[in-house]
Amino acid sequence: MKMFHRFLLISSLFLAWGTAQAQEEPPSIYGESIDVRVVNVEVVVTDGSGNRVTDLRPEDFLLKVDGKEVPIEYFTEVRSGQAVPATPAAPGAEAAPATSVEPGGAVGTSYLVFIDDFFPIELRRNEVLRALQKDLAQLRPEDRMAIVAWDGGKVSVVSNWSSSQSQLSRALDVAMGRKARGLDRGTEHRSFRNDISFSTQNVGDETPLSLISRIDSASLSGPEVAYADMLSRQIEGAVSAAVSAMRGFAAPSGRKVMLLLSGGWPYSVTSYVRGGAIPPLSREVPDGEELLRPLANTANLLGYTIYPVDVPGIETVVASAETTAPTTVNSFPEQEVEGSLRFLARETGGTALVNSNRIVALAKTSSDVSSYYWLGITPAWQRDDQRHKVKVEVRRPGLEVRSRTGFLDLSKKAEVSMAVESALLFGGFPGTAPLPLKLGTPVRKRRGTVEIPMTLGIPASLFTTVPHEGQMAAQLELRFAASDNEGNSSDLPVIPLTFAGEKPPAEGGFVRYETKVTLRGKADNLVVAVYDPVSGRMATAEARVPTR
Repeated sequence: MKMFHRFLLISSLFLAWGTAQAQEEPPSIYGESIDVRVVNVEVVVTDGSGNRVTDLRPEDFLLKVDGKEVPIEYFTEVRSGQAVPATPAAPGAEAAPATSVEPGGAVGTSYLVFIDDFFPIELRRNEVLRALQKDLAQLRPEDRMAIVAWDGGKVSVVSNWSSSQSQLSRALDVAMGRKARGLDRGTEHRSFRNDISFSTQNVGDETPLSLISRIDSASLSGPEVAYADMLSRQIEGAVSAAVSAMRGFAAPSGRKVMLLLSGGWPYSVTSYVRGGAIPPLSREVPDGEELLRPLANTANLLGYTIYPVDVPGIETVVASAETTAPTTVNSFPEQEVEGSLRFLARETGGTALVNSNRIVALAKTSSDVSSYYWLGITPAWQRDDQRHKVKVEVRRPGLEVRSRTGFLDLSKKAEVSMAVESALLFGGFPGTAPLPLKLGTPVRKRRGTVEIPMTLGIPASLFTTVPHEGQMAAQLELRFAASDNEGNSSDLPVIPLTFAGEKPPAEGGFVRYETKVTLRGKADNLVVAVYDPVSGRMATAEARVPTR
């Protein structure tokens, strides 16, 4: 994950149990684990008039992975929130695949609401949240909802899973009281436009300054590069936060939906910066699919369908700066932002809720997910970080299909990194153990760095020890993240550790670690995570950085 590069974290360790070595690539002392997962593909089938088509059977579908037909191993039709009992197979015909839910039973939907507080304007965000609050009555008894919010730095749990409309309504009141930072994004854009305006002023020889600072139009100018780089990193941070929210709420039953309330993620950062003008030939900043793909991949891996909700933010500020004439046609900035929302919806089988649909987001989503077909496959997982394309077709002519477009075969290394990143963004994580942490008095060093002594108490339950070269050994990972009160965050350095001792640490106790962390730049908050890659257990701690 790339975030705002404003801090440098360096650490050295002093350990109290046995011996420990910090290594770039510690030797493996464990065998490989096997993880079997089912890929669920939710499929919406409509006729030429947009009406839902029901009573299809497994043999009516053609499911392809990377262009090759694969057998459908699980099949369920969900109609009006109920699992439809399978029609008996005709004499001599192949039996239908196993169903993944109880036939005739209710199939609930788990709605994970992700609120982006960093890009949207508060007034517009609260309009959407009030509409969402009003439509909570659309939830069925078997449905539930969780609400998280991201302010540019941390992901905060506003409400855990709940089926109580009154509890969720109170949580949305809390969400509406949070600060939204869209006006700050508008200030950044105005500053960028002022820089551009200054750089193109004529000097005495009638030569624009932009020609002095830029050889030709094949590259972005200095101000364009600076603004585009900042915006792309901001979007990366938002995507990482949404990914972390999904991972933190990855195991609900039934249909899984993310209502992504966002405003201000342009699909092409470069085109957005150029204001619709011809973009440069070079790719100097990441944008488009490169930025958004991690979110689509995670949704498809975990079985979430994304329904992005357009919450006006920076694009409205940009649009108002470009024109003062009223228009019914979306401005170029708005088209760019909607492009991102449509991409995420298309890749995961959802629908983008833009313009007036943002006010009926929950009602439209609830209606859309009430009837669909549930197809399941179990791929031969290679854990090689490769993305596989999925295409669903219906053998009957004249019908249209909507479904997710792929899944990611996530490697163990990438899975560990995502899990720890999620814990660091949350400042903790569902299921993580507390990590006793004490920070000492900061000591100023050379070149603007500050060294902070730190003592950790790592729970003995975190260690998975095995016999190794006559001792009991364990491998853990130590990670840090720093952020300031403006939401800027650091990269996440990883320190692999190999431990060895005559016997494992005492059950129920703690292993004391002393470490020194060096920070460069302004930082207000520090999060520490210790991870056991074998068991998947993790301990986390968060602390305010002492005044120095």
